[in-house]
Amino acid sequence: MKKVMIGMAILLASGQVIAQKNKQVQAVEVPAANTEVKTGKVSKERIDSVSYLIGLSIGQNITKEMSEANWKLVVKGIQDVFENKAPAIVDPTNQCVNTYFQEKSALKQAETEKESAALKAVGEKFLIDNAKNPEVITTASGLQYQILKPASGPKPNASSKVKVHYHGTTIDGAVFDSSVDRGEPIEFGLNQVIPGWTEGVQLMSVGSKYKFFIPQAMAYGAQAPSPAIAPYSTLIFEVELLGFE
Repeated sequence: MKKVMIGMAILLASGQVIAQKNKQVQAVEVPAANTEVKTGKVSKERIDSVSYLIGLSIGQNITKEMSEANWKLVVKGIQDVFENKAPAIVDPTNQCVNTYFQEKSALKQAETEKESAALKAVGEKFLIDNAKNPEVITTASGLQYQILKPASGPKPNASSKVKVHYHGTTIDGAVFDSSVDRGEPIEFGLNQVIPGWTEGVQLMSVGSKYKFFIPQAMAYGAQAPSPAIAPYSTLIFEVELLGFE
């Protein structure tokens, strides 16, 4: 870890040095490798090209991790090394660099947890309000459902393969997936889907249509399976059971 942090600081500096001079860099035709092998030396043009391209890649990658860096001091550190000058700051155990990135990581984690809590709270409030609807039933797991079209008869189990039509939205009404819109039902095993589906569809008989309100913990949790579904999203599905095996 310490070696990585030192490498980051050095590589960032070299990238900034090159970036500072990039107005003077001209695109060059890199000599063929075979030519250099035959002559027994590497051309200056190739060294310059490789140096620039490495610096460009380093600058792009490292600034993603530390865009807030004081690039002038980074450049100064690199210059001191190349000019063999005594370092202005001595940190033999790399404590300064390591502590900085540890603290930065902790701050980022705290921000992520705060954002996650806010996202969870939105879904929880929706479910609390939704449970006040007399047509909505809440199961012991927290799954909520509303019977849109009742039917009687056998019901699938947790390992059944079912055929359904469905329409999925977020709690603000945005559609993220719909076999109804595609005009083609789908078949899958109930042991292959999110827990909210596994539990909910087992409540249904063929021909029935239910509306499920699935808590984030029974959906995708912290994952975002598509750009339309944010982490910790409570999801709504209208499901019609067409058949099962």
